[in-house]
Amino acid sequence: MPYLKVVTNREVSERFEFLKEASGWMAALLGKAERYVMVELQDGMPLLFAGTAEPAAYVEFKSIGLPDPAGLSEEVCRFLSEKLAIPADRIYIEFIDIPRGRWGWNRTVF
Repeated sequence: MPYLKVVTNREVSERFEFLKEASGWMAALLGKAERYVMVELQDGMPLLFAGTAEPAAYVEFKSIGLPDPAGLSEEVCRFLSEKLAIPADRIYIEFIDIPRGRWGWNRTVF
């Protein structure tokens, strides 16, 4: 049920490698089975932040039972800074804690 969406103006040459790393990282970070993790990357998007086209990202971080967003924010920024060279002060993150009955999968809900 964890879902990570990264929209960035950076071009990512190794998209699948990034997605695979992000999937494993998110599973470990949340202590959830990777078989439930979904990761989406939209790279090379026209994205302007603080009036410039310097590297930036918008992130959606969704799951059932999210831990403290402050700690998650630090981890998300560290991961994206390391993997995509995006400075932490150019990353916006939307954290969404989904109620169990509002997340569907395999013809049912969690």
